[in-house]
Parts: sequence; C-alpha cells; structure tokens
Amino acid sequence: MQPTATVLVYSDDSNTREQVRMAAGRRPAPDVPFVEFVECATPDAVLRELDKGGIDVCVLDGEAVPMGGMGVCRQIKDEVFNCPPVLLLMGRPQDAWLATWSRADAAVTLPVDPVEFAASLASLLRHKRLLSA
Repeated sequence: MQPTATVLVYSDDSNTREQVRMAAGRRPAPDVPFVEFVECATPDAVLRELDKGGIDVCVLDGEAVPMGGMGVCRQIKDEVFNCPPVLLLMGRPQDAWLATWSRADAAVTLPVDPVEFAASLASLLRHKRLLSA
C-alpha cells in the first residue's frame, strides 16, 4: 500500500475547502505521497483534529470567520507540540507580513491558484518527510 499524507483544511467556506482539494488533487507532485483531507469549519475542530495526531500539513484560510487562519496558525504554533507545517491562504499578497507574524511556513493568495498551491503543499510535504526521516 502506498503511504499517504493527511492534510487538514480549515475554512468556514465549503467552496474554499473544495478549491484546496481540487488544487492539490490526489497527489500534488510525483515525489510526495497521496493526500487525504480532513476538513474543519471551526477553530475548535482544528484543535480537536490536531490533538488526535496524524496531521502532516495544515492549510488554514486567513479569511475564515469567526477566527481567521492567521490567528489559528499562531495559536497552534504556540500550543501544539510538534505542530505540523502550515500553509496559509491569504486574501491579498500585501498580507505576507501577517503570515510571517502568524508563523506560517508558507502562504499563497486566494483564490487558490492550482499550480502555486500544489507546489507549496508539495514543498511542505517534502520538508515534513525529511524531518521525519
């Protein structure tokens, strides 16, 4: 059986979660594992899933309501032991400084560009694999 990576996707907008799934596909690059998605619509659901373990990368929507992905990112980086890498979805490129403040490992803008998103996700999966080896 092929190894898989588990990607948590947080957004209150089901369309954004779908954009992420479609952009990543089953495998964002040939040299990374197939991906399975865990979808969360609330910050509490994100924390519950991270507490369970097994998440390889988090994709957080910076435009989510009531708590944006930047705030969620900063919280999990502070509170979750061995926090997985975070790919932040930003509303505008000018928000890159906020992505840095939130301690996101990578950031892309909305709407999701499939090529840019898949490349960023694959990079985080590669990095996670190197750290785990």
